[in-house]
Amino acid sequence: MTTTENRRSKRTEVLEDRPVNLDGFVEEWPEKGLVAMESDFDPKPSVRVEDGKIVELDGRARADFDFMDTFIADHAIDVETAEEVNAIPSVEIARALVDPRASRDELTRIGRGLTPAKILDVVKLMNVVEIMMAMQKMRARRTPANQAHSTSAKDNPIQVAADAAEAALRGFAELETTLGVVRYAPLVAIALQVGGQVGRGGVLTQCALEEATELELGMRGITAYAETISVYGTESVFVDGDDTPWSKAFLASAYASRGIKMRFTSGTGSEVQMGNAEGRSMLYLEIRCILMAKGAGVQGLQNGSISCIGVPGAMPGGIRAVAAENLVASWMDLECASGNDQSFSHSAMRRVSRALPQLLPGTDFVCSGFSGVPNADNMFAGSNFDVEDYDDWNTVQRDLQVDGGLRHVRENEILQIREKAARALQAVFAELDLPRITDEEVEAAVYAHGSGDYPERDVLEDLKGAQSVMDRGITGLDLVKALERSGFHDVAENFLTVLRQRVSGDLLQTSAILTDDFVPLSAINDANDYGGPGSGYRLQGERWEQLKKLRHVTSAENPETEVS
Repeated sequence: MTTTENRRSKRTEVLEDRPVNLDGFVEEWPEKGLVAMESDFDPKPSVRVEDGKIVELDGRARADFDFMDTFIADHAIDVETAEEVNAIPSVEIARALVDPRASRDELTRIGRGLTPAKILDVVKLMNVVEIMMAMQKMRARRTPANQAHSTSAKDNPIQVAADAAEAALRGFAELETTLGVVRYAPLVAIALQVGGQVGRGGVLTQCALEEATELELGMRGITAYAETISVYGTESVFVDGDDTPWSKAFLASAYASRGIKMRFTSGTGSEVQMGNAEGRSMLYLEIRCILMAKGAGVQGLQNGSISCIGVPGAMPGGIRAVAAENLVASWMDLECASGNDQSFSHSAMRRVSRALPQLLPGTDFVCSGFSGVPNADNMFAGSNFDVEDYDDWNTVQRDLQVDGGLRHVRENEILQIREKAARALQAVFAELDLPRITDEEVEAAVYAHGSGDYPERDVLEDLKGAQSVMDRGITGLDLVKALERSGFHDVAENFLTVLRQRVSGDLLQTSAILTDDFVPLSAINDANDYGGPGSGYRLQGERWEQLKKLRHVTSAENPETEVS
């Protein structure tokens, strides 16, 4: 038998056609920062304190600090303990992170004094299983949760309301939207809030926009939190965005002054993607972002590479680095919304492997954007998971007895809640003299899958209506009144209670969410108490009974029937 140079085996042809081979992979280029977390160009850990001030940080004298070094040294590192804790061998700290007998409190005390390079030196010693073991102990809130995207390719507020209601009913604690046309924002933000409160009272919502409009919507009470305030790990990238750590801290204080929950966004790969990694590894730069967020005093961080996931995803060890950045955020005692919110692979196997380091140990928000719409409608450029993955996600939770924040819901309940959300929004628009929502649109919302299933709206009239919301100074209380006047008393009460929680300040606590009964759960009253087997959050009792239910489960007593 002879072989020819051009002939390929049948198996090779099959493998070449596998979806994973549509993904992009590149060689490391450490000199340019194209390396996940193992780079000879990262600085070595060091710290020196004189007269209560850090004068040397990771090999750089204070006179040579960039503004990131200055901010971190002055606001993020505990000067009192810095020299003590940085002298602890990195391997001892790494082992303590994994050891259930080492308390979370002691590890956060140590973490408060560490430099960026020392933190990197610690987590580089940990494999992905050890990172997950540490995450199980270090996340701030005991109870894991999840966040959904609710967007529309046509910025259709009726679609957003119906999908938000379904997402809330399925279990998401937070809902996020964004726009294709920014001027639609007021209508879509209202739709998200109304739909969310129909689905489950206490769901928190945000509308991701340019910062001025996003802040104004929050101050008016139309949204409840913000997270798309980006920070970066190099001075050059910060300057490209006309920002500094101090300007971001000022913005954070503006949100906090009105009781608006707020976290920053960062992620491995952003600096190299923007061409200014300054020769440092992706994880080192992300650790600088995490410490900057801590120094600014925000509640937490959306990290896990986020929209840059294709960059570490193309690198050796890149997904391990993403898991490590989530761990560092939690170790620094910040809320962690841990990514899984961006399409990055054609491979179903890789998509799941990307999520396991967050799903298995649990994070504050396993996804910082599970798409509550088909990815074709996802205006965040598509998520790692979308509505077509609901049943798979629920099955994985059941298979592994882990809590990813969702549950199976029967179709009749979903149809009812979608109709109620559409009717509530129809009534609010009518009460506020906004562009009319027809009964045909309501009918479509009940049964629709994506934006193509809805009648077309008059975009010009919608944009005029959106501008009128801003011009007339419409607030969350106006929405409450409109709901009450139109007969949606329960939805009005839900929304009003969320607004009251903002006044109380409870939503400003680390990792704060609201239960169905509007009880705040946060690192204050739901602190993670994991201390090894038999401790911490356990999926059991009523919640485990919920997660045992799937779309098709055969009855043990009668194999001809299903129990779900």
